[in-house]
Amino acid sequence: MAGLISSILLKSSGFEVTLFEKKSYPFHRVCGEYISNEVIPFLKRIGCYPEELEPSIISHFKLTAPNGNSAEMKLDLGGFGISRYSFDQWLVKKAINAGVEVLTETPIKSIDYNENHFQVSGSDFTASSRIVIGAFGKRSILDNLLHRPSFKKRSPYIGVKYHCSFDNNDHEIALHNFEGGYCGVLTVENQTVNVCYLMERKLIKKYGSIHEVERSVIQKNPHLNDLFRNAEFHWDQPQVINEISFARKELIYNHVLMAGDAAGMVTPLSGNGMALAIHSAKIVTEEINKFLHGQVSRKDLELNYEKKWKDSFNKRLWFGRQIQSLFGNPRLSNVAVQIVKNIPLVSTFLMQRTHGKLIQ
Repeated sequence: MAGLISSILLKSSGFEVTLFEKKSYPFHRVCGEYISNEVIPFLKRIGCYPEELEPSIISHFKLTAPNGNSAEMKLDLGGFGISRYSFDQWLVKKAINAGVEVLTETPIKSIDYNENHFQVSGSDFTASSRIVIGAFGKRSILDNLLHRPSFKKRSPYIGVKYHCSFDNNDHEIALHNFEGGYCGVLTVENQTVNVCYLMERKLIKKYGSIHEVERSVIQKNPHLNDLFRNAEFHWDQPQVINEISFARKELIYNHVLMAGDAAGMVTPLSGNGMALAIHSAKIVTEEINKFLHGQVSRKDLELNYEKKWKDSFNKRLWFGRQIQSLFGNPRLSNVAVQIVKNIPLVSTFLMQRTHGKLIQ
């Protein structure tokens, strides 16, 4: 998403832009598919708010503990639900119509920097550019090709996602805890319900398969038991991603400017990875504009981007990591439910710290 938004912004500024995608659009991604309303003014300004896709309007939050205890609260800012499958495809069409060269089924084999230019190569091509944005998501073979140190850090988490039909509250994002993880549920466009959960990898080792973890652990939460028993799942098998890491990453590596999840991931319970990706695209393209117009050096471009990214997101990511410790643990998640239920000022404060201010 950061790459799509960046390509549209840079093309609208008059630059030649090529977007490389190793897959073919549209495709599904492991994603909570919730976007904070903080980015709506910006998306509308650049013509990228997908109103015609009729995203769901999210105004309330529900939290449950593994034993089924629950609490609800109204979201201060709120958000909207939209699938990556639909939104990415919609943005790709926007990019193509704007004049971006979009090359799908085109994996990158190497990115080399020399004398102020990059050489980006695939199996049968080489492209040259003054700027490369790395917007390749949570975890990619490109991390390994670039020898990013953060890629070598192991993570205990696995992400799993389904789409289904279910009698869900269309205006609510729910976060259901189970021992060793938590599951987000919300409605996206076309009355489709997104079910996306994060769990510790050791559960797979213990129970042998995702479906057995769901049966033996996840469905002990009565709310999730109701969902898994009564939902009509749209896919035979879920989307799965391994080694999801919330550790700090290198924002700039070998002069490649990272954006979106490639720059740093917010914990899913903050529900704002897509909003951060969109906002990071805004920040990085503003600084690239200055560089390509000769207003700043590459060194200043990189320093300015890193500072603005950290100023915008570091506190939110830190709060997300701290709050995450309350989830996936039966006792602590019950404490979190009681906080939401009985101390609204505290829960509102925490929610505000994981959401940003409106960006124009």
